[in-house]
Amino acid sequence: MDIQRHGEFVVDFFEMDRVLDELARTFAAPSATTWFKVTGNKSPTRDEYRLKVIEFMNLFEDALSAGFHDCPNSKDLLDYAKKRIKEFADEILSGKNKDVEKRYKYYLDHG
Repeated sequence: MDIQRHGEFVVDFFEMDRVLDELARTFAAPSATTWFKVTGNKSPTRDEYRLKVIEFMNLFEDALSAGFHDCPNSKDLLDYAKKRIKEFADEILSGKNKDVEKRYKYYLDHG
C-alpha cells in the first residue's frame, strides 16, 4: 500500500494497488488471448504475446487518465498508476510475470 501526501491530506491508493497488482492476470492477459483468438493467430511468439498484454495494460492506463482527467488532485494517482504499470510492463517483457507466462503457454497448448 502506498500513501501519497498531497497538500494537507493523505491519499491512500490501496484500492488502486489491488487493481494494478492484478491487472495483467485479470484484464490484460485475457484480453491479449482473446485478441489473438479473434485475429486467428494460434501461435504468437512469446514477445508478441507479452507486447499485446502490455498494450492492454496501456489501454487501462489511458482509460484511467480519461476517467480522472477532470478530478482535482488526481495527478498523484495518475502518476502513481503510470509508474506501477511501467514496472509491471518491465516485469512482463523480461518474462518474470508468472501469470502472463502461464497464460501464454496455455494458449499455445489449448488455443
